[in-house]
Amino acid sequence: MQTSLYERLGGAAGIDKIVDSAIAAHLENPIIGTRFANARDLDRAKRMAKEFFAHGSSGGALPYSGKDMAAAHRGMNISEQEYLAATDDILGALEQHRIDEATRNDVLAILYSLKSAIIRA
Repeated sequence: MQTSLYERLGGAAGIDKIVDSAIAAHLENPIIGTRFANARDLDRAKRMAKEFFAHGSSGGALPYSGKDMAAAHRGMNISEQEYLAATDDILGALEQHRIDEATRNDVLAILYSLKSAIIRA
C-alpha cells in the first residue's frame, strides 16, 4: 500500500512545521516579503495554508474552510515572479524539513496545477 502525501509530509504536525517555515521564508523574501508583512491577518493566512495543505494532501479527507485559489488571490495581481518566489520558499521549507525528493516533486506538481488560479487572478 502506498503512503499518502499527507503521511509523507508528516501529517498535521509536519504540515504545521512546513507552513510555518514557508511563511517565515516568505516574510524574508525580497520579492514577496512586503505582501506577507502587510497581510491583514497573517495568522489566518497560516491557518488556511495549513488546512489547504492537509486537505489537498489527504485527497480531500480533511476539511478546508477557505476560499478556492482563484477567489483567495483575486485582485492581488500576483506576477509570475512572485508565484515562483513563493513556490521556491515552499520547496525550501520541504527540504529544510527533510521531505524526500519524490514528495517534493509531488507538491511541486500540485503547486504548478494551481498556477493559473493564482497568477493575475
